[in-house]
Amino acid sequence: MGTVTKTRCAWCNKDELYQAYHDEEWGTPSHDDVHLFEMLNLEGAQAGLSWYTVLTKRENYRKAFDKWDAKKIVKYDDKKIATLLENPGIIRNKLKVNAVVTNAKAYLKVQEEFGSFDKYIWSFVGGKPILNKFTGLGQVPAKTAISDAMSKDLLKRGFKFVGSTICYAFMQATGMVNDHVQGCWKFKK
Repeated sequence: MGTVTKTRCAWCNKDELYQAYHDEEWGTPSHDDVHLFEMLNLEGAQAGLSWYTVLTKRENYRKAFDKWDAKKIVKYDDKKIATLLENPGIIRNKLKVNAVVTNAKAYLKVQEEFGSFDKYIWSFVGGKPILNKFTGLGQVPAKTAISDAMSKDLLKRGFKFVGSTICYAFMQATGMVNDHVQGCWKFKK
């Protein structure tokens, strides 16, 4: 009896780590504030790099940034930042590391204003996922009018590394948009 293989989106066939991320997380709606905060920052860390590079460092990021506890992150001082910049387990880019602290402050303000980050961020898609019906990766956009609006509003609120392309990748990662292509076992009709 042979093993049954799942047909997946072509981008994730590199290895088991990528496949597990695709199968268990990417395109699956997330309403957990901490997870949403993590993914926004990790997508920002990806800027100029591959998602795979960030994904392989994800556990290191969780340890380095106190499991994405924004209330702890906002208290990071210059000494803590210097320690982070020496950590080989994360991307040691000063602007990106400082952005996490800045984003933690903005994130806490959003939670205070809206009751949760989830309520705020999901408002961009009317509270429910956008289900696309692409047949191939070449049809998937890098950004949309919605990611443009999200980026503009996040920037206005003081977030960093939240350009439209980063926002669209964040939307895909957290299931705000489902871009699993037709033929993928995760595609929803």
